[in-house]
Amino acid sequence: MRPRILAVGLAAVLAAASATAYASADRLGTAGAQELRIPVGARETALGGAVVSEVAGVSALYWNPAGAGNSEATQVLFSHQPYIADMDVEYFAVNAPVGFGTIGASVKVLSVGDMVVTTEEAPEGTGEIASPTMSVIGLTFARAMTDRVLFGVTGMYVNESILRESAKGVAFDFGFQYHPGLQGLKLGLVMKHFGPSMTFDGPDFERLLLPPDQNPFSQRRSFKTQSAAFELPSSFQFGASYERPLGDESRGLVAGTFQSNNFSDDEYRMGAEYAYRETFFARGSFVATGQDSYLFDRGAFGVGFRVRLAGSDMFADYAFVPVSDWFDDIHHFTVRFHF
Repeated sequence: MRPRILAVGLAAVLAAASATAYASADRLGTAGAQELRIPVGARETALGGAVVSEVAGVSALYWNPAGAGNSEATQVLFSHQPYIADMDVEYFAVNAPVGFGTIGASVKVLSVGDMVVTTEEAPEGTGEIASPTMSVIGLTFARAMTDRVLFGVTGMYVNESILRESAKGVAFDFGFQYHPGLQGLKLGLVMKHFGPSMTFDGPDFERLLLPPDQNPFSQRRSFKTQSAAFELPSSFQFGASYERPLGDESRGLVAGTFQSNNFSDDEYRMGAEYAYRETFFARGSFVATGQDSYLFDRGAFGVGFRVRLAGSDMFADYAFVPVSDWFDDIHHFTVRFHF
């Protein structure tokens, strides 16, 4: 009875989240803090992000924190991703089981690179170099509520800085996974990046000005402007996956996720994985969206390997993400350790 009650509760959360995340294409480009959306983890990237129902362990900290609820050992993940426009994304995560659940921590850093500072008076450059940086620090708690229902929540501190200005905020992910009892079938939902709007602030917003109604020989006064607030790129995702053996030494996985965004059109994600002896993995995916202009070429693929070490396992994963003609393709690398 208890799992059934929890399933009904999940359906209620699903309905509420769908209403919250509803958006139209009219809001395209209105959200900020886009570093929150950049995927991490080569395996999940190769699967197109269609993993909210089956992702597990340390990889779940970003995709669906509920998936960490069944962790039985300490896991560590390192991810390096040369991103578009010469940007780099570095990600580190760790999780470990404790007596009352699983706790995890993660850090994502997006480095934009060096930029020449220009002004109206110095259009060729002031001689100053700016290096904008965006970072996200997350803390996760996950727990197996029953043998079929997992729950997880991640709280994130978001910081964006450029020159002497910065924007700081918080965001939250709430996720569930449900195993209905049918062999190989899993369901999942996650509400991502919900939180208050962010605003840039800093000393460069202050200016010494002489009010127009003052004596021209009067002392200038300090005025401070305010930047417009921007919303977080929140979304709601619901997905299902099915896994089954393919002979004695192989297995196959198919997964799909529907993603409703608060800032753009909906997305439909499909991914598949083939595993041989749990040592070699091949993956591919496709993403469908209603957007006329889509930066990525709507698909990805990748491979992975598991190496057994003394008392632990190492997983090395690679994903290739084709990008439109404007930028170079993305090569995503991840290493995971299960102790």
